[in-house]
Amino acid sequence: MEKTEVQNQVHLDAATTLLTGNLLEEATRAGLDNTFQRWIQDLKAADNPELHQLIVDMQDLKAHFGSGTYDKDVIGRLLTRLGENTLKAAVFAEGNTQPRVEKLGEALLAAAKQVQHPGTANTAEQDLQNS
Repeated sequence: MEKTEVQNQVHLDAATTLLTGNLLEEATRAGLDNTFQRWIQDLKAADNPELHQLIVDMQDLKAHFGSGTYDKDVIGRLLTRLGENTLKAAVFAEGNTQPRVEKLGEALLAAAKQVQHPGTANTAEQDLQNS
């Protein structure tokens, strides 16, 4: 079955919601692996070579969380690069999808700050509200 734009928007919203919480806490809950896999599949389905690095980084992030050991430097670096590249990729999105991709990029960057500096950074949700 081919995915519709609405399904992609639902996945984008779910990913943004996941990132606005405590990502390391979310990692201990069931379903994170499935969320990452849906995200990877959506990126692959776009069939855009410009999204290749996003796919590679998502696969690395999924593997890292799947390992059960959380290196905040690795996670922070991947989230930062994913955020930056997601914001750049927003130009490929159309209609109501584009602002969702932009919001996801911002959430990724905010989550990277939260992971790298848990005591000093705002939560991702606070960072999004402040922007």
